[in-house]
Amino acid sequence: MLVHLSPLTAVVVSSIVWAVLGLATGYAVHRMPQHRLDHDTWLTRPRRFEAGGRWYERRLRISRWKDRLPEWGALFPDGTSKRRLPGRTDQDLRRFAVETRRAETVHWANLAAGPAFVLWCPPAVGAGMVAFGVLAHAPFICIQRYNRARIDRTLARRRGNGA
Repeated sequence: MLVHLSPLTAVVVSSIVWAVLGLATGYAVHRMPQHRLDHDTWLTRPRRFEAGGRWYERRLRISRWKDRLPEWGALFPDGTSKRRLPGRTDQDLRRFAVETRRAETVHWANLAAGPAFVLWCPPAVGAGMVAFGVLAHAPFICIQRYNRARIDRTLARRRGNGA
């Protein structure tokens, strides 16, 4: 630990840091130009095990619970809610895919910050904060990846490339 705090103080400080971090990364990625998110990167690219999103359907039964989680894409001015598709055209779907990458990037950034909590948290509290980060952000990452895979399948079908 870089700073020595009591467990209770560490939890309070960490809660504030999680909230500020979430807002800061959300705002920073919200401001990111669309052209930086209109394609997959090494982080957001589909993985073979995902099987076009079907892994999320079969293993996580994602369609049963994904709509119960909060959606804050419209928190900032000109933000985009991902509750509903903005339209059904190919352009609308590609724009929605950009927003799923945006949200996924925010959640990955927050998740990656988890280990920093060991700088001021006692070991058990630090481990709890890292676990919290995983539990709080992994479901949202899965939802974004699942939705993007569905969009990709739809666009491929429309192009006549199959799924």
